[in-house]
Amino acid sequence: MVERLIERIRNHDQRAMSELYQRYIGMLSSVCYRYVPSEPDAKDVLQNSFVKIFTSIPSFDYRGDEAFEGWMVKIVVNEALNFLRDRKKLQFAAQEAAQEQVVEDEEPDAGLISPDELHRLIQQLPDGYRTVLNLYVFEGHSHKQIAAMLGISQSTSGSQLYFAKQWLAKKINAMKE
Repeated sequence: MVERLIERIRNHDQRAMSELYQRYIGMLSSVCYRYVPSEPDAKDVLQNSFVKIFTSIPSFDYRGDEAFEGWMVKIVVNEALNFLRDRKKLQFAAQEAAQEQVVEDEEPDAGLISPDELHRLIQQLPDGYRTVLNLYVFEGHSHKQIAAMLGISQSTSGSQLYFAKQWLAKKINAMKE
């Protein structure tokens, strides 16, 4: 089905573009909002992502639905990162300053809060923490890959992830009380 949809888009079928958009807007919106929590900004990033998807489909080598979905997710993530970089929103807390914010608590049971609550908390993370957390946890990138993508050191990537987890743990533990 998806392969046929791609072929129709390659043949400039506007309906196929609409079908693809409707089929994947939910999934790609979720990815985008993990990086860009502001609705107007996320909509801009999604629009740019779909433009890039549609213009790149002619050169896309279809290798299955999962590969196609992964390719689209990669485009959305890259567009979100470009947006954050262009808007100077991608800042990384200095390790010394970040350490002052950390309160050592026991690891929280994330099962105590709903996925929507966890998503809301992730959206509240500082941009650098949120970006590294998303790239590491949800996209499965290594710290070496993240460092190359963001132009930071591997240790900065690791510390941003550590402090993101600590920040989330503190918020989850506060919600339990």
